[in-house]
Amino acid sequence: LDGTSAEQDNRFSNKQKKLLKQLKFAECLDKKVDMTKVNLEVIKPWITQRVTEILGFEDDVVIEFIFNQLEEKHPDSKMMQINLTGFLNGKNAREFMRDLWPLLLSAQENIAGIPSAFLEQKKEEIKQRQIEQEKLASLKKVDDDKKEKDIRERAQSKSPRRSPVKRERKRSASRSPRRKPSPVESSSPPPPLMQLPTKPLEQLVEPDTLEGVLPEPVIQETPSIWFVKYFPCVKLCLGFSQ
Repeated sequence: LDGTSAEQDNRFSNKQKKLLKQLKFAECLDKKVDMTKVNLEVIKPWITQRVTEILGFEDDVVIEFIFNQLEEKHPDSKMMQINLTGFLNGKNAREFMRDLWPLLLSAQENIAGIPSAFLEQKKEEIKQRQIEQEKLASLKKVDDDKKEKDIRERAQSKSPRRSPVKRERKRSASRSPRRKPSPVESSSPPPPLMQLPTKPLEQLVEPDTLEGVLPEPVIQETPSIWFVKYFPCVKLCLGFSQ
């Protein structure tokens, strides 16, 4: 097979130059990218998804074509757009490169070679995942509390417990009423024993009442003899004879 002649090569280069003048390019394509600082494996899923959205189906040929161009250390962004125009048309190729190139520029500035937009997106995904987990945990706690409350209410309905106050009232009602202390029964001390008078009867009884009770003596006697006469027990104690 014959190779490309110089005339054909010149015509191809002239066509590229003509396209460079005719096509519109995003301003970001003027900056160079060092692919040795870019983690291409992280960006490949985005390229696949974006091309599939533009074409409406997953075209492995176009996707691999883009990957191959990005294998160079310093890929030519504008030539990439020209090469993709035949597959994606002019407008879609321009929009694709306008979205791809800022990602590559951001990736080469980060130590991990990952675009900042991807890092922020990953953080947001982790945050949303944590929020969802907290919501699920909260719902699960509410559900568990509700189940526990239902079980407790069922247990109380099956075996109701009476309060101690009610039991005490019921027990006191069944007992017989207490007897009230009678007014006769009192705690007053018993009366003292009767003591013999130590004074003469004349001193114990008033003179007016004594005249109607005692007989008039015929013989006047001494107070001691009179006392012994009317109280025989004292006579015995004193030793008097009749």
